[in-house]
Parts: sequence; C-alpha cells; structure tokens
Amino acid sequence: MESWFSLFPRNKWLSIYAWIIFCLLPFFFIFRSSSEIEISIGITLLLLYFLSYMFSYKFSKSGLVYMWVSFEIVINVIMTLLFGYVYLSIFTAFFIGNIRNPVGFYIIYGLHIAFTVGAIVAGFFIEINLFLPQIHFIIVSVLGTVLLPFNLYYRNKQINLEGQLEHANERISELIVLEERERISRDLHDILGQKLSLIGLKSDLAGRLIKRDPQAAEKELHDIRQTASTALREVRELVADIRATKLENELVRTKQMFKAAEMDLKIEGNPSFAHIPGIVENVLSMCLKEAVTNVVKHSRATACCITFEQLPNEFVIMVEDNGIGMESGGTMQPGSGLRGIRERLEFVNGNLQVEGEEGTRLTIRVPVVLTHIIKEAD
Repeated sequence: MESWFSLFPRNKWLSIYAWIIFCLLPFFFIFRSSSEIEISIGITLLLLYFLSYMFSYKFSKSGLVYMWVSFEIVINVIMTLLFGYVYLSIFTAFFIGNIRNPVGFYIIYGLHIAFTVGAIVAGFFIEINLFLPQIHFIIVSVLGTVLLPFNLYYRNKQINLEGQLEHANERISELIVLEERERISRDLHDILGQKLSLIGLKSDLAGRLIKRDPQAAEKELHDIRQTASTALREVRELVADIRATKLENELVRTKQMFKAAEMDLKIEGNPSFAHIPGIVENVLSMCLKEAVTNVVKHSRATACCITFEQLPNEFVIMVEDNGIGMESGGTMQPGSGLRGIRERLEFVNGNLQVEGEEGTRLTIRVPVVLTHIIKEAD
C-alpha cells in the first residue's frame, strides 16, 4: 500500500502540498456557516472523516476496511448536503483505488459514485446557490471520483504483476543455477568417483606388494599415475565446457543498460586482462554486472565511469557514479547487492572497497597470485 501522500507519486513534495490544501479547504466551507452549531457539526464530521481515513489504511488488509470506507462515504454525503463541500470524495476515491480485492473494489467503487452523484444532485435541489458557483470544480471532482480509482487500481495491479514477474525470473535463475550445480556434481561424480575408488584400491594393493613383489608394486603405482592423469584431463575438459562470462561481453550488456537508462557511461582502461584465468574473469564479470545494476537502480546518478586496471599483483575494476552516495552511517540501501559481490570475491580471494560521500565508488580487487597457482596446477 502506498503512503498517504502519494497522490502524485512523481513528486512527493507536490503531493504533500496538494493533500494539505485538500485538508484545509473544508474549513473554508464550514466557517461560511453562520450558526455555531453548524460549524461544530462540520468540524466534528471532518475529524471523524480523517479518523476513518486513517483506520482505513490501518485495516487495509482486513474486512474492516469496507466499514471504514463506508463511514467516509456517509460523511462525504453529509458534508456535501450541509456545506456544499464535495471534495472529500477525492480522498475516498484515492483510497478505493488501493483496494486489492476485485469484488470489494467494484462494490465500493459503485457505491461511492452513486452516493456522491446522488448527494450533488440532491444538493442542487436543496440549495442551488451553494453549488452553482462551483459547478466547474464539482464536475472535475466527479471526474476524479470516477477515473482516479480505476487508474490507481490498475497501476497497483501492474506493479504487483511486475513484482511477481521479477520474483519468478529470480526463481527461474536460482533453479537454473541449481540445475547447473547438480549437473556439474553428477559429472564430477561420474568422472572422479570410479577413478578415485580405483586409485584407493591400487594404493592399498601397492602397499601390500611393495615388500613382497616390488615389480608388481611398481606396476600398480604406474597404473595409479595413469588413472590420476586421466581423471585430471577429464576434469579439465569438464571445466572447459562450463561457459564463463567474459568481461568484454558483460561490457556490451553494460553499455546497453546505461543507454536504456539514459545515463552517461565512460570506460577507461582495457577490459581484456592478460593471462586471467577463466574462473576469475567469470567472477569479475558477475561482480561488474551486480555493480552496474546497483548504479542504475539505486544511485539516481546521471553519469558513471568504469575503470579497468591490471597491476603487477592484482586485477582492479572501479565503478564510480555521481549519484546520491551512501546513506548516513556508511551503509548502502537494502538490496544493493554488495553482499553478493563480496561473497563472489571471497571465492577468488578478492575484496571490495566501498566509498560513498559524494556519489559512490566501488573498487573490486582480485590478486594475480591466483593465476600462478592455477598455472602450477596445470
């Protein structure tokens, strides 16, 4: 449910001012009455209306919401007939648009329009001089009462569907990753399981034969070495078949994302790091993707600079934007993905540095020493 001031969601300050005007305007109509009793009744009705409106939001997810909305409609009718003030109907129409249950929405929507129009028509018959001078504003209010609930209802429905779609896409991505892990697990089990068992059996046999029959033990050791070499080759083939994301390919998608977001992108350095292992490049590509998504979704920036630098002892990627920076306390907004970046970098002994006083700068570092370890393993 949207907050109370989000009638104009594009600019919350404009929304606050509009709501303040709608809250103060009834007093003008009430104090036009000459009778103190009428003024007291008007103020009481107005306070009861806003109390009902507050409880409507409080119980928006329960059946009591319909009772409180009904109170609002009744008070709106009384205010229209007594003071010619029809504009509370816009408050009620705004809230009706946030009702999620389709049946409840259409019932309350129809009742609200019927009672509002009926009160206006009755008001013209009772005291035409009270309604005729503001006929133009009354027509606008009736149009708002008719159109605003539908606009908000279908917009909320679209937002809900978009949220469900995003959740479904995330779930599909998780299932794809899980399926790929299970496939890799099965392949590793098929490749290594039998051969490691064979190596274990032959090692036990060689241990028993080493004193009794050295030549046979030597043959078993040779077989162990051959089996281990075969297993290592098959594992390398399996790893080579795992498709890794390259930085250059990720950079293409990054340019497309910034173009769609209408943000300026500057790229410095060469993304083609020399002698970088596939697994490290894959991790860096995923971290870059997460950092770029973070900039587009959360930073409110207009420009971003991505710097690639290969130092003698580490690979460095820096993502810097001119957005709102970090929140007070040195923490990023929830869901910014920094935890995911850090977890990926820990896998390759990398680290993440975050700076964000004016704009935000993420510095991703991965040591080159990992390359030497992989080469020695080869």
